[in-house]
Amino acid sequence: MTIEKNPDWWRGAVIYQIYPRSFQDSNGDGIGDLPGITSRLQHVADLGADAIWISPFFTSPMKDFGYDVSDYCDVDPMFGRLADFDALIARAHELNIRVMIDLVMSHTSDQHPWFKESRKDRTNPKADWYVWADPKPDGTAPTNWLAIFGGSSWQWDARREQYYLHNFLASQPDLNFHNPDVQEALLAATKFWLERGVDGFRLDTINFYFHDKYLRDNPPLPPEFRNDRTAPKVNPYNHQMHLFDKSQPENLAFLKRLRALMVPYGAAAVGEVGDAERGLQIMAEYTSGGDKVQMCYPFELLQPARVTAADVGATFDQLAAEAPDAWPCWSYTNHDTMRHITRWGLDAQKIRGYLMMLLSLRGSVCLYQGEELGLPEAEIEYEEVQDPYGLVLWPEFKGRDGCRTPMVWTRDNANAGFSTAEKTWLPVKAPHLPLAVSEQEGRDGSLLEYYRAALAFRRTHPVLAHGTMTHPVIQGDTVSFTRDGDERLFCAFNLGPDAAQVALPAGKWRNLAKELGGVDPDAAQVTLPGWGFAILREG
Repeated sequence: MTIEKNPDWWRGAVIYQIYPRSFQDSNGDGIGDLPGITSRLQHVADLGADAIWISPFFTSPMKDFGYDVSDYCDVDPMFGRLADFDALIARAHELNIRVMIDLVMSHTSDQHPWFKESRKDRTNPKADWYVWADPKPDGTAPTNWLAIFGGSSWQWDARREQYYLHNFLASQPDLNFHNPDVQEALLAATKFWLERGVDGFRLDTINFYFHDKYLRDNPPLPPEFRNDRTAPKVNPYNHQMHLFDKSQPENLAFLKRLRALMVPYGAAAVGEVGDAERGLQIMAEYTSGGDKVQMCYPFELLQPARVTAADVGATFDQLAAEAPDAWPCWSYTNHDTMRHITRWGLDAQKIRGYLMMLLSLRGSVCLYQGEELGLPEAEIEYEEVQDPYGLVLWPEFKGRDGCRTPMVWTRDNANAGFSTAEKTWLPVKAPHLPLAVSEQEGRDGSLLEYYRAALAFRRTHPVLAHGTMTHPVIQGDTVSFTRDGDERLFCAFNLGPDAAQVALPAGKWRNLAKELGGVDPDAAQVTLPGWGFAILREG
């Protein structure tokens, strides 16, 4: 089946992220795979998502679980074959689900043939495909740049007697985007997947593509401006203003080339902007003008602390100043963050209120697998840790394994229907079993059925996906705004424990979301209970 051609399909789409190692194992080896995803796509269709984003499944030594690519144009055998991916695309399109894949272009694995050739000497054809630099006269690294995973972002290589740049693990060398041949090779890899039928891309670390070609040191970041949105608090990465190791102006021209390549295919891209200080500004730069990427997701709603009404107000104030025309892609959780239910200490009522706000904001939405079940962060013991990030910073930071444990489909076996293996790559934890799909499906009041109903509500009212949005009004713990399009909706959310009154705009308003727990209005106001919400229709 060929899915409907619509170049604006991404605008207001709900995108469901799948972490392939943990979604469904089809062959009993304890690791999820592409046929497993295909077999579970009906779950995504029943949920009501418009698209899936699949984290990397390319050939890789798996030092960073697929984010270290050694072949951009093939499937790692642990996930299947290219034919399995083709079957996945066909089934997804049959269910009217679009498929986005995770492109990791800023760096490769050190096992990639490009890097193996590049590191041989300083004169080979790919000598300049990665970021190489001579040491300072005293033998130390060329700059003071730091890696996300801790320590210097420069690694000494004895063969070339030079350092190479790695913004993540030392086994993830950075590509040199200043070399036109590198850009051509990456665009060719992108086209390979477009020809195979993908509908778009999630662009990993989109602002890390280019580095400062003059290799200038980053200045220190004053302590009062440090936060832990990009890296954990204990990571010295937060001590620098990252002016020169990422987010360079040359990136704009490359993103235009990437957009031009996608246009004939009707494909779209969402970029991950990893920048704690300038995330919204960078999003504005990357999505403006209609000739770069369609959308980006900043880290404002992915923050460690619970999002408050004041946070929402500050985010939209900055959006209005920096990126009034940008199209955000909002999310609360993903494969790199502690699950927001644990991170923010949410109970069932709070989960529902925050979900309805997420689905009501102008922009697209990313949901992470298991979010619809209310999965909390899994407690991982040190001997179970797989994530290299956790191994480096344990125990102050336990890594990202707690949000990556397998999906729970049934309650009737130790692996929750995920795998028949004796041992899975990460364990299924007992607290997750009562939350399995089988335990919630068809049950009134379950979180899964609430998510399904909430996504159906958004589809029934397209103004929530495509309409304009007034600037949020923040009063105490409340957030309110109007969505305008083929109908006019007033949306109000209480992000605090105490009841609060919100004044209504002029007009007659009626409760549109009663079945979802939305509150009835009074004549001129709506009284929201703690953590309550109202979505009202004019007329």
